[in-house]
Amino acid sequence: MRMIPASAHMNPFLGVFFHWLGGLASGSFYVPYKGVRKWAWEVYWLVGGVFSWIIMPWLLALLMTRDLWGVISQQSAGTLWWTYFFGAMWGFGGLTFGLTMRYLGMSLGMGVALGYCAAFGTLLPPIFKLFMPTVPVPETLAQIASTRPGQITLLGVLVCLIGIAVAAYAGLTKEREMPEEEKRKAIAEFNFTKGILVATFSGIMSACFSFALTAGNPIGEAAAAAGTTKLWTGLPKLVVVLAGGFTTNFIWCVLLNIRNRTGHQYFSRTLITPIPRREDETIIETALDAPGEEMAEHAPARSAVDETDNRVPMARNYFFSALAGTTWYLQFFFYTMGETQMGKYGFASWTLHMASIIIFSTMWGWILHEWKGASRKAHGLIGGGIAMLILSTIIIGYGTYLKGLAGGN
Repeated sequence: MRMIPASAHMNPFLGVFFHWLGGLASGSFYVPYKGVRKWAWEVYWLVGGVFSWIIMPWLLALLMTRDLWGVISQQSAGTLWWTYFFGAMWGFGGLTFGLTMRYLGMSLGMGVALGYCAAFGTLLPPIFKLFMPTVPVPETLAQIASTRPGQITLLGVLVCLIGIAVAAYAGLTKEREMPEEEKRKAIAEFNFTKGILVATFSGIMSACFSFALTAGNPIGEAAAAAGTTKLWTGLPKLVVVLAGGFTTNFIWCVLLNIRNRTGHQYFSRTLITPIPRREDETIIETALDAPGEEMAEHAPARSAVDETDNRVPMARNYFFSALAGTTWYLQFFFYTMGETQMGKYGFASWTLHMASIIIFSTMWGWILHEWKGASRKAHGLIGGGIAMLILSTIIIGYGTYLKGLAGGN
């Protein structure tokens, strides 16, 4: 029987397309939450999270993979632990992301945190392999950089990071153009040193999601060995990664339920305690989630809510929270599909994901007039940043394509 090279099953440009779909899902997932009425943030976030981190990962993994239980049960304790652990650490990025916004402002803070998240999530796994040979990454950074396809792929990563920096500078330019009163209101506690330190921690912790996906590669290999179609082999590791993410978010939301006395909202059709004002809410949100939320803030305003009516639309709230949570999960559903098409350069999937998130959240911002009134300079910068991000995805796809032609996988 003639053996078909593994590289024949690769299609890096299809992989880029799947990553774009993931970015679209991530940049859009917050919008359904705007349909929720009279629930505190921690209530609708946890309800949506049950769908994001538990229901959808298990449901689609059971439907699309062969022998899910067998694949997971045959994994070593180390593989399961590190995949789960880094998923949980990802959640800690959200505990400090709000401080990043407080000290640096939305645009600069998000740009710095996303830049760290993209850089660390992309480059650290192949760097770690130099010192930890058991890290499940096919090649070290030095091996990648020693070939022409690898050099082109790394160039795409560099272009992506520059694009993120340009987009952040565009946002900072727009903020500086705000009236002084609005500027002070937006960044009342600006502190560059504190902000950079917090953004570094938040960005690295947010990048732990990439580490978790890398640690879970043996799970995907076992799924392939069990006969699962290659396109779906990444779904079983999401079950473990997102269990870790659920742990952190669940604990934090329950603590907020206790502190804010909002636990009754999961079951009560009547509002008993007032909902905290948005500026008074304490939320957990990582660098992956924030662009979607920022975009949703500019979506058409909710219809007026009668503050004298204490009735809570439970069915409506559960529906929109479930829709938001399912959309959030789809970003990594498509991510794992894209990763299967990138071969040995799967490390670049994280770059593609981050670039796609910024591309689509910014495009939504344009559609919803977030940049209305900004100067020509700000428009030029954000247009240039987005063009660089799109270019970076094409360069990475081309580098991976050349690797496939050279016989890599």
